[in-house]
Amino acid sequence: MFEGLGDVGLLTASPWIYVVVALSVLLDVFVPVLPSGVLVITAATAAAAGSGAATGRVPGDVPDILALTLCAATASVLGDLVAYRLAWRGGARLDRAIARSRRLTSAQERLGTALARGGGALVVLARFAPAGRSVVSLGAGATRRSPRDFLPWSALAGVTWATSSVALGYFGAQWLGPTWLATGVSVAALCAAGAGATYLMRRKPAQLPAGPGR
Repeated sequence: MFEGLGDVGLLTASPWIYVVVALSVLLDVFVPVLPSGVLVITAATAAAAGSGAATGRVPGDVPDILALTLCAATASVLGDLVAYRLAWRGGARLDRAIARSRRLTSAQERLGTALARGGGALVVLARFAPAGRSVVSLGAGATRRSPRDFLPWSALAGVTWATSSVALGYFGAQWLGPTWLATGVSVAALCAAGAGATYLMRRKPAQLPAGPGR
C-alpha cells in the first residue's frame, strides 16, 4: 500500500512536488547527475497509490498524472532551450571547449547529419541517454542550428520522455503495488531505455533511424 513509500508521501502530497520536479528536470541539462527521472517516476508511483486504481480511494492529496506529465515535459523543453541559447551565444570559448571533447565533437557531427536529413530522431534518443540531452542541446546551439530544426524535436523528446517516465511509475505501481519495489523496477526500466538510446546514438549517422520529417 501507499505506506510502503514512507516519507515520500509528505512531498508528493504537496503542490510543491510540481516545483521540485520542474526545477530538477530544468536543471539536469546542466547537471546530468540530478535524479529527475527518478523523481518523476516516484511522484507517478505515489499518484497511482492514491488515484483509486491501487487503493480503491480517490483522495485529493496526490499528484495529478496529467499535470505531472505536462510539468515534466515543459521543464524539459525549457531546459533544452536555455542550454541551446547559452551555447549559441557562447562564442569562440565554447567552440574551443567542444573541440577539445571528442564526445561533443562527434555529437555535433551526428546531430548535424540527422537534422540535415530531415529527421531529428537523435534529439529524441538523446533525451533518454545519460547526459545525451546536454550534449545534443549544447551541440545544436554551438553549431548555430536553426531553431526550426531543433526545437520541434526537443518538444517531441520532452513529451516522449515525460510520458514514458510517468507511465512507468504509474503502471509499475498498479502492477507491483505502490512500493519502493515498484519504483525500483520502473527506474530500472528507464535506465534500460537509456542504455538502448546510448547504443543507438553510437551507431554511424547513416544507421540512425530517420524521423517523420524525412
